[in-house]
Amino acid sequence: MIASRVSRLRDALTIYFHKRVLILLFLGFSAGLPLMLVFSTLSFWLREAGIDRTAIGYFSWIALAYGFKWAWSPLVDRMSLPFFTQILGRRRGWMLFAQMLLVLAILGMSQSDPLADLERLALFALMVAFASATQDIVIDAFRIESAPQKMQAALAAAYQVGYRSAMIVATAGALTIAAWVDPNSESYDLASWQTAYLVMAGLMFIGIFTTLLSSEPKVEAKEADQIESDLKQCLSERYPRPVAAAASWLYTASILPFIDFFKRYGRSAILILLLISCYRISDIVMGIMANVFYVDMGFSKTEIATLSKVYGLIMTLVGAGAGGMLLARYGTMKILFLGAFMVAVTNLLFAYQAMIGYNLELLTVVISIDNFSAGVATAAFIAYLSSLTSSGYSATQYALLSSIMLLFPKFVAGFSGQYIDAYGYVNFFVAASVIGFPVLGLIVLVQKYAPHPNGDEQAESLDSSNGQQARD
Repeated sequence: MIASRVSRLRDALTIYFHKRVLILLFLGFSAGLPLMLVFSTLSFWLREAGIDRTAIGYFSWIALAYGFKWAWSPLVDRMSLPFFTQILGRRRGWMLFAQMLLVLAILGMSQSDPLADLERLALFALMVAFASATQDIVIDAFRIESAPQKMQAALAAAYQVGYRSAMIVATAGALTIAAWVDPNSESYDLASWQTAYLVMAGLMFIGIFTTLLSSEPKVEAKEADQIESDLKQCLSERYPRPVAAAASWLYTASILPFIDFFKRYGRSAILILLLISCYRISDIVMGIMANVFYVDMGFSKTEIATLSKVYGLIMTLVGAGAGGMLLARYGTMKILFLGAFMVAVTNLLFAYQAMIGYNLELLTVVISIDNFSAGVATAAFIAYLSSLTSSGYSATQYALLSSIMLLFPKFVAGFSGQYIDAYGYVNFFVAASVIGFPVLGLIVLVQKYAPHPNGDEQAESLDSSNGQQARD
């Protein structure tokens, strides 16, 4: 019995050394790094520079670009980029293009001064958000198309490890660099933050190298191509060929993915979309003010960086890895429920921290639990979203789903600074926790009334196939 369990655990861990899983680890790092540079790290920079909390809350709306990425995802799905596509293929070409744009935009942020020209910093931050959202679109499609459904749990876990590790680097790493350049934590130093963002731009080359060394996935798009061809031929009988070609392409790229989604899920599609739009609301609403909270509680950049870099990173890796194995063992919906519950409860720990005030030991425990919970929840959520897409439409459909995931929570998060000014941190974290619990009811309803994603149907077979996959 014990030997059998050890063997199953060894097989479950072996899949994480698969080449495709390792590629997603580094691409996850490339995707996670820019997010924090326009999210919590930027909030820290602005707060230390003396920008008021209300303005910081409004500034966070720049990240809403992630919520509208569905608008240009059809271009990523169906359009070829000159030079990039010919050399690397459609997916890798778009990845490299977005990564190069990210390097330039982050360099622009590193040369900005929020006190002298806040609009310039906002413009480059918006460029980072746009390029990062574009990179997310193509990496998500690349991940879904790079391996069969039975490997998606492992890919999601590896992606999450890389993603969360990059978030730690972009927060704790940036704070460490800023503190190293200017050890005086009692004063604001522009050069320290500019240096930190300059280093972050250099780290984006990890994603560039990974893109160049990876292989282009094979996309099953025959059905979409046939529909586009038939529609083009039909329209050509009534309209000029350029008009017919443009209309058929637009229909196939922008409309057909949504028709396919609602055709497969019917009325339950609305329930699924409601769950997606609310699943991360507790985590996102709390996250925008986390670093501002640390500053107001009296924690230094070095202390926050150390906690995030050591305990936060370790627990993120453990949480994401545990999430991947739990997904393989128990299926997507059960772990989706567990992750949502853990994230909501974790926010209550921040409320307790706000009551206690400056306490380094308590913050260590809170950050550790928070990162573990986020690792489990996000790994489950990525696997769930991946299971909802169709081959040939993966970029557009996943972009739509992940955009819906961000729109409502980020809109609500924009008012977080105002709420804290009016009611204080304790009430804010309690409220951030409470709004997460209705998500549990939505998960139960989706599991009961919506078609089960493919990931659950194949979850039981994952353990037995892990050993063979690792040898492929």
